[in-house]
Amino acid sequence: MENYKKAATLDNHFEAQLLESVLRERDIPHLMRSYHDTAFDGLFQTQKGWGYVSAPQGYLDEIMEILSDLRQNDASSIVESE
Repeated sequence: MENYKKAATLDNHFEAQLLESVLRERDIPHLMRSYHDTAFDGLFQTQKGWGYVSAPQGYLDEIMEILSDLRQNDASSIVESE
């Protein structure tokens, strides 16, 4: 397994789900990690964001571009562009 690097911090659960859907459709290897901690009832998510996405180095730029598009446009334009 390749070394995974942190690509971006995700703002919320919905952004994470949408990004994961696009990455799966495009067969981009990735790992989603939530900052939620049951002991603190999600306290760190308000400070750090929902969590982050990591991927092999060769995919980081592509993931950042997809995430930027998701944040700027509505999701339908991302899915339709394939």
